[in-house]
Formats: sequence, C-alpha cells, structure tokens
Amino acid sequence: MSQDDPRATAPMFTAAGFRRGFVQGQPLAPGTFLYGMVFGVLASEKGLALLEAMLMSVLVYSGSAQLAALQGWSAAPVIAPLVVTVLLINARYVLYGASIQPWLGGARASQALPTLFFLGDGNWALSMREYHAGYRDAAFLFGSGVATALPWMLGTLGGHVVGRGVPHPASLGLDFMLVAFAAAIGVSVFRGRADLWPAAAAVLAAVVLSLWLPGWTIVGAGLAAGLVGGARDGR
Repeated sequence: MSQDDPRATAPMFTAAGFRRGFVQGQPLAPGTFLYGMVFGVLASEKGLALLEAMLMSVLVYSGSAQLAALQGWSAAPVIAPLVVTVLLINARYVLYGASIQPWLGGARASQALPTLFFLGDGNWALSMREYHAGYRDAAFLFGSGVATALPWMLGTLGGHVVGRGVPHPASLGLDFMLVAFAAAIGVSVFRGRADLWPAAAAVLAAVVLSLWLPGWTIVGAGLAAGLVGGARDGR
C-alpha cells in the first residue's frame, strides 16, 4: 500500500500539528493583513458598513472574489451577478478540496469542516508542500488556515476604519489590486501561445458586456475563457 494511500496510516489530527501549521503560516500573515486592509478601504468607499464588510470577509473569505464583487457594487447592487462572480472565482476550491482529500479524508467531520472553512490559497500551497515532504498530521491544514484567516479579518477591520479617512482610494491605486492579482495569476499559469485564445475570448466578452450588461462583465469573461479553454484542451 503506497504512502499516499489514506488507508496506509491512521488519520492524524493533533495539537502539535495545529501549532506547526500556525507557526509556519506566520510568514503569510503580513501580506494577508495588507490585502485585507485594501479590501476594507475599498469596501468603506463603496458604502459597506463595518459589519457588512466583516461578514463578507468571514463568510466569503476570498480576497479575489470579494474585490471582484466590489467592482459591481453600487447603491442598489444586482445580487445575482455578484453571487455568480463569487462562485465562479472560488471554483478553484473544488480542486483544492480534491487535492487534500488523501490527507483529510479520514478526519472526523468536527475536524474536517473547520479546516475546510479556513482553507485559502496561501495555506493550501504551504500544506501541499508539507504533505509532499512526507508530513501527515492533517491539523497542519487547520493551523496554517487560522494563521492566515485571522490577519485577513483584522486587516478588513483596520482597512475599513482607516478608509473613512481616505476620500479617494483610487488615487492611491488601491482599486487596481484585483487587476494586479489577476495579472499575477495569469502570468504564473501561462503555458504558451495557445493560452492566448482563452484570454482573447475573455477580453472580447468583457468589452461586449461592459457596454450592455456591466454587472455581468467578470462572470461573462470567466465563462468565455473557460469554454474556449475547455474546447481547446478537449481536442
């Protein structure tokens, strides 16, 4: 039976594993805190109350999805495209969940569900590195998740408070955060000229929708890129 088979060893979920994850997640905390502050400032500018911003950071807990939702926020936001935007951007968590199943699959629900709730991009990457290095205490996932979730929420709080004194966050370039994040992700996963077709489809869909259905711009661009990319890979 292979080392990666979850049946090979009894599930481990210990306080020591949690501490190890929490400590190793600390280098991610400053960046997460600053990211949360940017969201808090922009949420304040969009008119979200502190409680509303905090609830979004706690319940959605996805910087990219929350910033994307703010792009379509208005005094009377259309909820449907905002919900679809969040679901579309967070679809990557389906893959994250599948990748950690061999590690977390044997844990009890009382262990697995809180761990999944705090799962984020940074602690997922950190945890997968540990898993491939042979570490098998699944509480590492939980500890590293808490280590990044707390500064995100504190950053949202601080950013919203500070944002009241920043009359025009766009003048500081804070509204460019989502674009910068998306560009960084795009560069990191770019595999060659064939990837230009999904990118072109996304740009075309975004331009068209921005003229007639601006609230659905991000959703349409994501779906167009996904369809073209899927058709390309399916050939």
